[in-house]
Amino acid sequence: MVAPLRLMIFDRTCLDGRPVGLSHVWRLGAHLYRALDRLDGVYGAASWPEALAWLATFGSPALLSEIQFWGHGKWGQARIGQQVLDAGSLEPGACEPLLCAVRNRLTSRAALWWFRTCETLGAAAGHAFARAWTAFFDCRVAGHTFIIGFHQSGLHSLSPGEEPTWPLDEGIREGTPEAPVEARWSRPWAPNTITCLHGRVPEGY
Repeated sequence: MVAPLRLMIFDRTCLDGRPVGLSHVWRLGAHLYRALDRLDGVYGAASWPEALAWLATFGSPALLSEIQFWGHGKWGQARIGQQVLDAGSLEPGACEPLLCAVRNRLTSRAALWWFRTCETLGAAAGHAFARAWTAFFDCRVAGHTFIIGFHQSGLHSLSPGEEPTWPLDEGIREGTPEAPVEARWSRPWAPNTITCLHGRVPEGY
């Protein structure tokens, strides 16, 4: 039997008009993770359809035990360029068939989809996103409530059938959980903080 795969996708469009942009940093991090045997495959995508098509086919027929996405996010969203992936993406439409194809490759409820993005699981929109993601994929989802960089704070996960337990206002600097305006930066002393060098979601997060 073929062993399940651990895959990572990242936004390759984030170059910021500079010789070295975040996409280069994410690519370098991906090489480090591969060298540490934390990933079995990595792909830089310019759109969500491109990313999902790769996840649906790479290494087939092996199943997937883990997916990580490195890129930008906002409350209840993950972004590649200007394209948004959110709870609405799970409705019938352009991305939904590809999301179904990815879902069919996940091993079980023990599989993990980890959004290493800013704020994705924060505020009311982040709670709703986590619920929708676990219901659609029937797997565990993880993500952050703060702006992340080297330090990555507010890391939480949700399994199918669970309800979010982290505070709705965690990571919010300005605004309310229903209408957030600005997020806080990650700090070593903030709740549930790891660094970009951590390759696993700690027990209890």
